[in-house]
Amino acid sequence: MKVLGIDEAGRGPVIGPLVVAGVMIPERKFSILRKMGIRDSKKLTPERRKFLARKIRRISRVFTVKISASDIDRMREKGFNLNEIEKIAIKRIIAEAQPESVIIDSVDVKPERLAEEIRSHFGDIEVKAEHGADAKYYPVAAASIIAKVERDLEIERIQKLNRKLGDMGSGYPSDPRTRAFLESFRYDELPDFVRKSWATVQKRRKN
Repeated sequence: MKVLGIDEAGRGPVIGPLVVAGVMIPERKFSILRKMGIRDSKKLTPERRKFLARKIRRISRVFTVKISASDIDRMREKGFNLNEIEKIAIKRIIAEAQPESVIIDSVDVKPERLAEEIRSHFGDIEVKAEHGADAKYYPVAAASIIAKVERDLEIERIQKLNRKLGDMGSGYPSDPRTRAFLESFRYDELPDFVRKSWATVQKRRKN
């Protein structure tokens, strides 16, 4: 059975894209992922994630959807919330992968509601949605690694292209360096890789 695991990286940051990744692999190859040491990306160093991402790509089919900061802003302006934006990416990956079974690290507070939505959209497909699926299922853990590596590469690219703008920190609103970076711009001068619809930025718009 071809099993597709789906996870994301970059929901919270105010800088850079949201990356949703899918890793599809036959069930009989799960033991290979286990022997490789595949686990939740948050428990791995950046170097280990990069190493494992290369190995994952060799033995499975990998799918990624990158939603830029400006696209997130445009969709939120049209009334989409972040969960709905991520679900669009999830459905794109499933449509492209055509799996027999899919396991999703749930974006919905009610995982079964997400699973039912996917079933009703795609018909005859086995769907499992759970919180913390990246810690329980090897294909989802593999997807979490791919998503994190791809997001980190995007952030590196943004930093290289915009080095003259200064240190943007980790991109998370809680990072003092990121806050200082954002405060160095007027709202209408913020670069397009900043999520202007985030509360951190919107507060400044009102000041």
